[in-house]
Amino acid sequence: MKSNKEAFGDYLELEKKYSPHTVNAYLNDILFFETFNKEHFEQQNIEQVNYSQIRSWIVSLVDDGISNVSVNRKMSSLKAFYKFLLKTKQIEVSPMLKHKALKTPKIVQIPFSEKELTDLMQQVGDPCGFEQVRDKLIVDLFYTTGMRRAELIHLMKYNVDLSSNVIKVLGKRNKERIIPVLPIITRQFNLYLQQRALVEKIIDEDYFFISAKGLKLSESFVYRLINSYFSKVSEKVKKSPHVLRHTFATHLLNNGADLNSVKELLGHSSLASTQVYTHNSLAELKKVYGDAHPRNK
Repeated sequence: MKSNKEAFGDYLELEKKYSPHTVNAYLNDILFFETFNKEHFEQQNIEQVNYSQIRSWIVSLVDDGISNVSVNRKMSSLKAFYKFLLKTKQIEVSPMLKHKALKTPKIVQIPFSEKELTDLMQQVGDPCGFEQVRDKLIVDLFYTTGMRRAELIHLMKYNVDLSSNVIKVLGKRNKERIIPVLPIITRQFNLYLQQRALVEKIIDEDYFFISAKGLKLSESFVYRLINSYFSKVSEKVKKSPHVLRHTFATHLLNNGADLNSVKELLGHSSLASTQVYTHNSLAELKKVYGDAHPRNK
């Protein structure tokens, strides 16, 4: 018979459709809590803990210098585990019932400006050769679709439909969504495919984006690529694929797109996730309002 932890792992993977990385993170958090209870309370069975024991773990984590963000993530793992135990009738009441997350500072992502994007594209110019063509397409695709880094890396050849100007991506929890592609990007797709056909040996044939050696791109490679490109035009501390995703959403909102449409394009499950991007569009709105209103002159 499987242990509750093993059954929980299966539940996350098979029912919740979490990635192996996420499942391991949840199970590691539970293992650390289990170890803490054995050492401090000599208790083998974490199914029977009370909240004071969980609180002791929180205090211990904070004393060890673990950030509130990381502590909250561990608590989310515990909360999900005890919710699973409730669902499977292993316990009657969750010890996390009255838990409140620790306060964390709000981190405001600063998007790239439209000028920075324009300056970058002018610097890049007309690329030549496989790698230059690929790299420009990657930058443009992030900015014009708002897709996630993992979605770009795992984009499959058969999910690119240039006849309809759409691509299909696999998002979080294996949720598929269709993203429209601008005509200018379709032309870049065709140019990239011409260059891709010249790569001597392709090992990861099904993946749309590959290295010069024919391999699927890594997350670190894509991060370094974006960081390198934007270091030429921006002095912002953070220059990453996620900042480009944030820039995509902010620029759409600044130019009149409605929140629900942006939500669908980003692949968010709720508006709450998309609303974080309204901070910058509100700042732009305030600027326009201040510049235009007669009483401010």
